[in-house]
Amino acid sequence: MLRLTQQTARLSKLPSKAVRLLSSKVIGIDLGTTNSAVAYIRDSNNKKSATIIENDEGHRTTPSIVAYDKESKVIVGQKAKRQSVLNSENTFYATKRLIGRMYEDDEVVRDKKNMPYSIVKSPTSGQAYVALKNGNVKSPSEIASEVLKYLKNCAEEYLGGIGDIKKAVITVPAYFNDGQRQATKEAGKLAGLDVLRVVNEPTAAALSFGMDEKNNNGIIAVYDLGGGTFDISILDIEDGVFEVRATNGDTHLGGEDFDNVVVNHLLEKFVAENSSLKKDDIIHDRETMQRLKDAAEKAKIDLSHITETTISIPFFFESHHLNVKMTEKELDSMTMHLINRTLEPVECALRDADIEPEDVDDVILVGGMTRMPKIRSIVEELFHKMPNISVNPDETVALGAAIQGGVLSGEIKNVLLLDVTPLTLGIETFGGTFSPLILRNTTVPVKKTEVFSTGVDGQTGVDIKVYQGERGLVKDNTLIGDFKLSGIKPMSKGVPQIFVTFDIDADGIINVSALEKSTGKNESIQVVPRSGMTEEEIKKIIEDANKNRELDNQIRTKIELLNKCDIMLSDTQNIFEQYKESLNKNIKNEDLSTKLEENIKEINDLKKIVDDVKKMESEKILDVNVDMMKKDVDALQGRSLKLFQQIMTPGEK
Repeated sequence: MLRLTQQTARLSKLPSKAVRLLSSKVIGIDLGTTNSAVAYIRDSNNKKSATIIENDEGHRTTPSIVAYDKESKVIVGQKAKRQSVLNSENTFYATKRLIGRMYEDDEVVRDKKNMPYSIVKSPTSGQAYVALKNGNVKSPSEIASEVLKYLKNCAEEYLGGIGDIKKAVITVPAYFNDGQRQATKEAGKLAGLDVLRVVNEPTAAALSFGMDEKNNNGIIAVYDLGGGTFDISILDIEDGVFEVRATNGDTHLGGEDFDNVVVNHLLEKFVAENSSLKKDDIIHDRETMQRLKDAAEKAKIDLSHITETTISIPFFFESHHLNVKMTEKELDSMTMHLINRTLEPVECALRDADIEPEDVDDVILVGGMTRMPKIRSIVEELFHKMPNISVNPDETVALGAAIQGGVLSGEIKNVLLLDVTPLTLGIETFGGTFSPLILRNTTVPVKKTEVFSTGVDGQTGVDIKVYQGERGLVKDNTLIGDFKLSGIKPMSKGVPQIFVTFDIDADGIINVSALEKSTGKNESIQVVPRSGMTEEEIKKIIEDANKNRELDNQIRTKIELLNKCDIMLSDTQNIFEQYKESLNKNIKNEDLSTKLEENIKEINDLKKIVDDVKKMESEKILDVNVDMMKKDVDALQGRSLKLFQQIMTPGEK
């Protein structure tokens, strides 16, 4: 065990402003709890600007939802959301709240009660994972990687001709701990991305805000209440330098919690009106609860624009209908305890930044929940000024991430971002006390060394245990890594000089080393959280994905061809049905009548074959000669058109 001896401490200088130029396009991704977005730096008339990339459905944001069909094939975004009611146990949303968390965490225990899908314990790491109905398990990082892959593919399509996009900046809540940040980077790696930087969401929003208006200098407060997390950051912006002065937040407070309050309210109303029904029976019906969750979310959004709404779900449970009116004031009242939970972090951030609310020049609102009128009025009261609503709360974080990507690639000049570490870092010393080396809200990158000694006579080795947190005892903080320094000469306690160095890079990655001066013995680690995936796990997932990529592409190509066949046959079938009466009237001989009957039968037969093939398991489709089937469909369509013209055009044979 180490004993702290108050000797020397050194703080290194920050690195120069020079940046390493990157050869290819760097995209910026806001990996949100509810919705995600991707952006890039566009060069228009020699002016660089951050621009949102639309997804393949033409939307600027994508629901952070991943589903698996009966064959365990992945469905992402709006498509996953559309099928969620019928496939609730295999549809995963809000998994960002689980990322990097242990299964026993209080927040995970709460989520288990509210989610329609199964949350299970990883047998290898003890981390919270999710389970498919068939028993397969996925880490939250794997789920997040599917969203990232989708956004990466959308960016490649949108920016056509640029080739594979490999580099990205991804945002995280400012108050994410090291485990959650590492798990987010793992998700990027699984998606085939080199994550150059993990940027705090409020900081990214401030970058977007500050770059949009060159006159936006001053002290900025970013109040960020999204789908799953709340952050508050205080920044000082001056002449292209974005310096974070303080950050605080709650990694388990967001729109999901508001939705759950509304869900419970609707459930209580429904049970009160239908006394023969039991609440527990409804809660355990996953499909019913998913319908209620969707209705609750819609009602919450509606009440940001209107003062009253009606939640109506026909045949909600056992042929009983749900019909409940709700007002904006009711929503405010029932969620006030959640809104109040944002106040303490704000006050703490202001204290850490050593400013008063009146010193803040602009308050930026970020995250979909900030559209709620009550939240806006609370923020106005807190800062004594109207919040600035000029930024799009759903897009500004992704835009800021793209700007940081542009800085790293050299596309954007004269911008320097100085972020901070969100939580205090230190080691365990004698008696289980927490000895901090780097305090929260210290600007990163940073390197700091302090000298410790042994606590027992003749000690030849020490365990260096690295913790993250704000409490005085290590048992109340989070262990994020440990290693052993051996080979120390036996000496009296307090004599050996053990130099412990914490080195945090701009990405927030922590390296810790220990050196015993008299022997020159030295050990170090890069802190990898215990809750993270192992390198072997990540490698295996990537290898499996690469191995199956060619097969998946072959299956996808055949399915796309089958869909074309289906559309062509349906179109031909519909034309004959639409002109049925006219065709019968124009038939001049029995030969044409026979040909028409045979042609319609041939269309129906071929359509049935296509339908049967489409119902096959994906791997079996590979055995079908779809190219030949497409040729048969093309030939049939040609014959059908010729027969149609023969019958409908008088005088032709």
